Amino acid sequence: MRFDRFGLAFDYPDNWTIDSDDSGGRYATVTVYAPGGGFWSVSGHAPGGDPRELSAAVVAQMKKEYQDLDAEEATDDVAGRGLRGFDMNFYCLDLTNTAQVRTLETTEALYLIFCQAEDREWNEIAPVFAAMTTSFVATAGPEDGSEAEDD
Repeated sequence: MRFDRFGLAFDYPDNWTIDSDDSGGRYATVTVYAPGGGFWSVSGHAPGGDPRELSAAVVAQMKKEYQDLDAEEATDDVAGRGLRGFDMNFYCLDLTNTAQVRTLETTEALYLIFCQAEDREWNEIAPVFAAMTTSFVATAGPEDGSEAEDD
């Protein structure tokens, strides 16, 4: 299936459910839920923000919820673009869980991509999350050229 509203476009499996919220005005949040409970989400934020600060805020919020959360910085190359953020592992209801947060800067917005699943489900749906992220990044618009790569 293809989601294409609020300036957000990506592919997702037809047996997953979708929830969208554009109550924030111009920048919407869209979450797609897997049948097993995992989910993938993308939200738009005003351009020009600090991507590391945004993803670190997600980690800080997760640490409030899950005291044993382990997080480490991570970068993915997706459709030729570097997405930076964090990989997280934590316990919820005595089950281990994995989550990832990544940011994408464009001239129009700073996007936050978040996905999470219980580890028994993670190995199966992580490739689906990756495909959804790739389909989003490929159509997200031009990179924000305000920050030079320091790698």
